[in-house]
Amino acid sequence: MLKISNLHKSYPIGDSSLHVLKGIDFEVNNGEMVAIMGSSGSGKSTLLNIIGILDEYDSGEYTLDGVAIKDLSEKKAAVYRNKFLGFIFQSFNLINYKNALENVALPLYYQGLKRKDRQEKAKFHLEKVGLLDWAHHLPSELSGGQKQRVAIARALAANPKLLMADEPTGALDTTTSYEIMEFLQQLNDEGKTILIVTHEEDIAAMCKRVIRLRDGVIMEDKIVEQVRAATAHV
Repeated sequence: MLKISNLHKSYPIGDSSLHVLKGIDFEVNNGEMVAIMGSSGSGKSTLLNIIGILDEYDSGEYTLDGVAIKDLSEKKAAVYRNKFLGFIFQSFNLINYKNALENVALPLYYQGLKRKDRQEKAKFHLEKVGLLDWAHHLPSELSGGQKQRVAIARALAANPKLLMADEPTGALDTTTSYEIMEFLQQLNDEGKTILIVTHEEDIAAMCKRVIRLRDGVIMEDKIVEQVRAATAHV
């Protein structure tokens, strides 16, 4: 599904450069649920941006579903993002003047689907996250947990190969966080491959594998006994 080999990334700073990723190696197989952890400055955001085809890397190899991701034009990068990836963000990134249905349908517009087909698919995914009755509500009329469920529905709408979640529970209280993780675990049980960036140990424990970054290097990569969100105590 996802393979990264000897990945390096630096950023220029004046006359020198900052070496952010220093030879990253790991793979994610179909059906895995992986947490990437690391403190500020560890390189996890840079790694996420590269995996998300939002930033280029300097050297190494990155393949996604068998496709080499390197030196892409903006147009090609956008096509691959829409084809392969679904994004969930801490701040939800919903469009304020569009209702839940319109927000979920948006990625399908870029796939060229007709309006009727977009709406049907959007309704299906809103129902999947339990929010079909809220389809015509604006983000300002939704709770934080509901906004994140809309964001998950939007990420799922284009049927991505890989679901990427950047601090998906960071803006939520603990109870709501566990509800979101329970839903993500259900998606993973159904076979969806999920990559979660988090700094919260309890959230990482709800994944099946934890990768820890420090100073641009993977310090630990291990399979963990998954804590089920439905039985976790708040």
